[in-house]
Amino acid sequence: MFDSDSRYAALKWYRKLKLGWIFNTSTFFGNLLIAMIITYFFRKLGYGIAVDFVFLVGILSIGLWITEAIPPFAVGIFIIAILLVGFSTDFLFEKTAPPELFVGTWTSNVIWLLLGGFFLAKGMSMVELDRQLFRFTVKRFGQKPERLLLGLMMTTALASMVMSNTATTAMMVSSIVPLVHLLGKESGYSKALMTAIPASASVGGIGTIIGSTPNAIAVGALQEKGISLTFVDWMLVGFPSGLFLVWVFWKFLCKIYDFSDVQLDLEKLPKRKGEVDPLKKRAVIFTLVLTIMMWLTEPLHGIPVAATSAIPIVLLTMTQVIHSEQVRTLPWDTLMLVAGGLALGIALVDVGLADIVMGKINELPIHIVFVALLFCGIGVLLSNVMSNTAAASILVPLGVALPGFYGIAVPVMVAISCSCSLLLPVSTPSNAISYATGLIEQKDFRTGGLFFIVMGPLVAFIGVMAWVWMYS
Repeated sequence: MFDSDSRYAALKWYRKLKLGWIFNTSTFFGNLLIAMIITYFFRKLGYGIAVDFVFLVGILSIGLWITEAIPPFAVGIFIIAILLVGFSTDFLFEKTAPPELFVGTWTSNVIWLLLGGFFLAKGMSMVELDRQLFRFTVKRFGQKPERLLLGLMMTTALASMVMSNTATTAMMVSSIVPLVHLLGKESGYSKALMTAIPASASVGGIGTIIGSTPNAIAVGALQEKGISLTFVDWMLVGFPSGLFLVWVFWKFLCKIYDFSDVQLDLEKLPKRKGEVDPLKKRAVIFTLVLTIMMWLTEPLHGIPVAATSAIPIVLLTMTQVIHSEQVRTLPWDTLMLVAGGLALGIALVDVGLADIVMGKINELPIHIVFVALLFCGIGVLLSNVMSNTAAASILVPLGVALPGFYGIAVPVMVAISCSCSLLLPVSTPSNAISYATGLIEQKDFRTGGLFFIVMGPLVAFIGVMAWVWMYS
């Protein structure tokens, strides 16, 4: 406890002196030095200057993502810029790639799909559809602790499939805080609620392409390989996997906590605060239904998701549900990070580094099934200490290089596994929101985090293998 308080006090003093830039700068150049040293030894393998350059960029990006010397989105921009300098100019070595190869990630279907999801989430929040969803859950599942917990978890999971996991968690946590205060933070039911909500938001996002950024990265990487996954294609594996993980975690929580003495007084829950314009509410509902139906029926009408994603952007701004002020608050930094991750993946494949790495992995004296499981395990472990988007950006391009159907299966497994990082308060923004209430301690995340470290990769492997088997 003393060490923790000392570090916190030192950090506050350090920031008060406004010397944070010294730490960030030294960390950045420290990462650069480490990457250059590692690349120096890698060069002796003789794969060529292009491969060495991408290797350097990859190692440096991993270091920057882990240490956060600069924000994750800035790493994404940095990746695109340095790849342009390296391959699209004659500044470092002979020009070998057009600028569009890397800058084109900004026009990827994945970027537009995510942007459409951001507008839908913001629109739902503006007309309080999110809070109404919570109140519906309370009425539907009643006051029995186990049933209400399951209802809140499933509602959170379903909402996170169309809203950002962070926004879903913020909405649900704010709604249950009065109940937690009533029960006391030492109550087992309070601990279950405060861990179940962020877990359900993160894992529920597995259900759709827009539900979690790693999903979009996997789809984007496969698209670069010429394999197109529709919204329905992803839901066939993501939807049951996400809901199953939520259900299993609910059973787990009911087993480790005793709810027999819990008495719930739902009258203490927050009431509606003010009126919502009914026209705007209907506009959001219409837009939500139309957009999701267009995504789900893509195989029938053939309109790409990038075009469909324009529906919420146009309709919600035209009906004035969303104004320019709300647009500025959208998570544009996530799009920057995704674009950079896609560009790094393209470079890994384009220069052959992904094939080199996977060739070495295939030479290991283990069956490729265990290689797939290894990718899942690394994905969930990395995501616990760094951004799950960054972890997916590193692993998905390598998974795409695997032979046969594993080149399709492993990227999807990695994406699912990366959404199961729940060990620490900093592992996901959802965990951080729950922890920031002060109603749950860091140690309370460990049990659920360890549960998902085991169950996440296992469900990802079994679910995706069954999905691929059905397609083959």
